[in-house]
Amino acid sequence: MKPDLRKALKLYLVTDPVLHRGRGVEATCEEALKAGVRFVQLRDKNASTRSLYDSALALRNLCNKYSSYFVVNDRIDIAMAVKADGVHLGQSDMPADVARAIMGSEAIIGVSVRTVDEAEKAKADGADYIAANLVFSTETKKDIKEPLGLEMVSTLSRASSLPMIAIGGINPENTALVINAGCAGVAVVTAVMNSDSPALQVERFLRVLNC
Repeated sequence: MKPDLRKALKLYLVTDPVLHRGRGVEATCEEALKAGVRFVQLRDKNASTRSLYDSALALRNLCNKYSSYFVVNDRIDIAMAVKADGVHLGQSDMPADVARAIMGSEAIIGVSVRTVDEAEKAKADGADYIAANLVFSTETKKDIKEPLGLEMVSTLSRASSLPMIAIGGINPENTALVINAGCAGVAVVTAVMNSDSPALQVERFLRVLNC
């Protein structure tokens, strides 16, 4: 049985096709899942449809093995093809209400937001959670110039009743700051995917998050 969604969102792993120290995405994710991650998002902006499908299928099976949630970034077709739990959408992707109509009431839909209006719209459109997009500077988010900062994160958390996760430059040292600013959890990429030991990094995060 998968955990409560809000609990699973406490530590949310986003994959990267390059940052895995040569272990490969699947092996890195398995280390993280063994250590306690219960939510994984497949993100690969440049993969072909077939390659993304193959990766999604492998990760869906892996997440099922560990009773963890699995969503696909952007690609509703891939998410549905592999029977993922849902999809994560950016502001330039398909609107959340359209995704909901296509995927059904059981699908988990997350939306990246940077403004109060976007947070309110995500709620109105039927999203299950929101992500404060780029809290701190990071090399994995090159399309956004300015980080939100903690004050804006706090504003966004007050603007929506949906659970909100923080993404962008998150590490064990600053996790408590975003939780105190109102986030339900943190989304991590480099800090786990590119770590010498993904399992040890997950354990560090979970200690801060009291999981």
